[in-house]
Amino acid sequence: MVHSYLRHGPTEAFGLVCSASSNSHYDGKLAYVPALEDVLVWDVKKGQMLAMWHETGHRAEVTCILRSPQKDAFAVGYADGSIRLWSASSTSVIATFNGHKKAVTALAFDETGTRLASGSQDTDLILWDVVGETGLYRLRGHRDQITAIRFIRPVAESAPATSTGTAPGFLLTASKDTFLKLWDLSTQHCIQTVVAHRSEVWTMDLDPEQELVFTGSGEGEMKAWKIDHAALGRGLQETDSGEVTKFIHSVATLPLASSHRVSQITFHPHKPYLAVQSHDKSVEVFRIRTEEEIKKKQARRRKRAKEKEQEKKEKGKKGEDAEPQMDAESEEKAVELADLFQPYLIVRASGKVRSFGFGEEEVGGKGNTQLFVALANNALEVYNIPPPTKSKDAPPEASRVFTVDLPGHRTDVRTLCLSSDDALLASASNGSLKIWNMKTIACIRTMDCGYAICSTFLPGDRQVAVGTKSGEILIYDIASSSLVDTVQAHSGTVWSIHVRPDGVGLVSGSADKDVKFWDFERKPANSDNPRSVALLTLVHIRTLKMTDDVLCVRYSPNGKLLAVALLDSTVKVFYQDTLKFFLSLYGHKLPVLSMDISGDSKLIVTCSADKNVKIWGLDFGDCHKSLFAHDESVMQVAFERNDTREGDTKPSHYFWTVGKDKLLKYWDGDRFENIQKLEGHHGEVWALAVSHHGKFVVTGSHDKSIRVWEKLDEPLFLEEERERELEALYEGGIADSLNQADAPIGSGVPGAEPTDAAAETTGVSKQTTETLMAGERIMEALELADNEIEAFREYEEAKRKGGLAATVAPPPRNPVLAAYDVEPEEYVLKVVQRVPGTALYDALLVLPFGKVVSLMRYLNIWAQREWNIVLTSRIIFFLLKTHHHQIVANRVMRTALIPLRRNLREGLRRQKETIGYNLAALRFIQRQNDARRTAEFFEQDEELTEEQVREKIAEGGKKRKRVNVKT
Repeated sequence: MVHSYLRHGPTEAFGLVCSASSNSHYDGKLAYVPALEDVLVWDVKKGQMLAMWHETGHRAEVTCILRSPQKDAFAVGYADGSIRLWSASSTSVIATFNGHKKAVTALAFDETGTRLASGSQDTDLILWDVVGETGLYRLRGHRDQITAIRFIRPVAESAPATSTGTAPGFLLTASKDTFLKLWDLSTQHCIQTVVAHRSEVWTMDLDPEQELVFTGSGEGEMKAWKIDHAALGRGLQETDSGEVTKFIHSVATLPLASSHRVSQITFHPHKPYLAVQSHDKSVEVFRIRTEEEIKKKQARRRKRAKEKEQEKKEKGKKGEDAEPQMDAESEEKAVELADLFQPYLIVRASGKVRSFGFGEEEVGGKGNTQLFVALANNALEVYNIPPPTKSKDAPPEASRVFTVDLPGHRTDVRTLCLSSDDALLASASNGSLKIWNMKTIACIRTMDCGYAICSTFLPGDRQVAVGTKSGEILIYDIASSSLVDTVQAHSGTVWSIHVRPDGVGLVSGSADKDVKFWDFERKPANSDNPRSVALLTLVHIRTLKMTDDVLCVRYSPNGKLLAVALLDSTVKVFYQDTLKFFLSLYGHKLPVLSMDISGDSKLIVTCSADKNVKIWGLDFGDCHKSLFAHDESVMQVAFERNDTREGDTKPSHYFWTVGKDKLLKYWDGDRFENIQKLEGHHGEVWALAVSHHGKFVVTGSHDKSIRVWEKLDEPLFLEEERERELEALYEGGIADSLNQADAPIGSGVPGAEPTDAAAETTGVSKQTTETLMAGERIMEALELADNEIEAFREYEEAKRKGGLAATVAPPPRNPVLAAYDVEPEEYVLKVVQRVPGTALYDALLVLPFGKVVSLMRYLNIWAQREWNIVLTSRIIFFLLKTHHHQIVANRVMRTALIPLRRNLREGLRRQKETIGYNLAALRFIQRQNDARRTAEFFEQDEELTEEQVREKIAEGGKKRKRVNVKT
């Protein structure tokens, strides 16, 4: 009989406030922040997480977040090059766009939210139709990662009269290749390239009037540029000197307080503020002056210049009369922009700033402006920027109003431990110890600690002991969330602590080459009240001196043996009571970082920095098996405890390992098989804790997340698991090879041909496993329907020729069609309709030409019966564009295309008439509604006759202002 195991599956990650992989968005109340592969929605005032946007099975990190002008929709870019449109109200994916080969780094919506532009590390720029859920075209021209994109709306006269494009307007892009490019979307070409800086352009923003562009570079320089809308309106023209018109002109360089890389520039959506982040921990806020203030300042400057001139005249310097005047004028022109943008204040955050944003809504009154800051150390902060005052006494200062930092660690999660009933989890990092409720996954205690390396719950689950880098063992009381004892245990790092199985003491191993044994001593929490709860403290009993640094110590569950792992890559086993030497386990090439002993005390498993896991027998110290476990150092290993739900079964020899390769692996220690490989973390996995009841396992990582992997009731068979892995590898390989179309000749890629790599505009397509599967489903449906139609045609023909008796039954229907109770043509439509709109074109590219001919026949029937005319039109236009040469050369296609043209035109005409009729009706209702509301407004205001009201409406509100009253 085939041996089966139980599968483990991930539950939601916790311990994350905000990851540093992407920018964040803040609307004045809610913050939408990245949390590795998910997006979290925080109420910053309450410090409460309201929602998690998670898509099952999707593991790529979030790299970009942008809110659409349609407030409910968000575009989220990921590290695998995909973009998902999320609905904030339903927390579900509306559409998925796949077109980039590498991480999405920049996103921009147009004013209406119907078009989305995305830029990526693969240097391509793609324009997406959000409504039609398709990629419109890909723009190529940049030579490095695109860092910022902005739509420029054409002023009425700037749209070319000859424009036939469906998506007019302009696009401004910045990239690490130091260039700023302006694209004309009606011609789909770049119309100006500006060498913006000497180093990478990291950020760019447009002012709300779309006249000034600010760019920031890796050298800490911020430049301002002006967009010439009049020139854009005239289009590309040659000047008298033969040069082409320039649309973007350099204006000035703005001085910044810091010379670090300018990583973000943002204008406030409706207040006169500009914020720039150039230093790691600070955001510089500029105030945009009004015209009156600038005029006053210029008048003062002129006055000063005149005074200076007068002084010089008095001193008799007649030769330099005109010069000061000239200086003043030139100075006035040169500092025009500096006049406009006045350094206002600097917001200093408590950690490195990853991104910031202004609150969209007015909050708190008094003219205050909120600045939201997402930090790289897993925290969020909101600062209040006070309005400008006339007094010159105190400079304005930003005050921190909200902070969200408790539900996560500031640094890597280095150690985890579970209470004996699995109800509490303690996680520790450099600086803090946190206690989590495992049912609600809420952080219930946060305590300051040093650099934690190892930890354990003490018997009774009321206290946690933490070993630190400085050699101390800290004992914390959970109930009072206080540090109750500090034991200066070692002179070096405490690498490992382990409680004795009988619960009367613990052992600690350190870098000072000592193994120390401690007994627990009870003392009352309150010395005045002897009946108060007793707390445990440590009393040093004895010391075992070793020849090298001690990296790990472990008692055997039967309490007889003690294993000690040393820096010389060996493991020494001693009798626990006499400390007499018993065994030496050697075979690892690098130090053993962790080990564990099975529940029956028969096996010891060791993991090392040499990427191997070794299973040893504790009776003779023989190595049963050496497994190449991970691609990087194996950080921790632990045997699975018996599942209490299974009753009294013999102790399991299954064990878990975690490594720096970001993986958690499940192993069978008897059969030496890898049962399951669990992916989920985005950084090195440092810590591992196994449930005492065998129900789950917890891991902690460099990415600051803590993940729980639960045991499911679903059986797992090793053969099936290996087959599934191979299939995924094979399908991924096919998709990758199909996406390698633009590989140059000589690259070693089979079938590499010269392509339109030099072309500036290309189509948007990317094959993924999903599109390949969708293409296969369409092919299967076409084959099934063709066979069904052919069988019935043969039956009818034989019947007509008289070859069949009247009593012969028709051939049986295909079971699938019978189950759905549909005709073959309708079944093909059902299958095609199920393919997501974004993946449809890529799925159709998979079809061989024979199947395309077959699909054309069904398209004709759908057009004739007016089934989903929109989808039918989309498919036919795409197929004609893609297979134009074969269709033209194939005479058989004429018979399919001629009736299709007639039927499709007829169907489209009828649809157009229906839509036109409905539009006219809606416009009529709107006019009627407007007239009624206006009449009501005038009637309520004053007593007028009907004729007078009509006259007033006809005047169109010339004499009085129309008020748009919302009903």
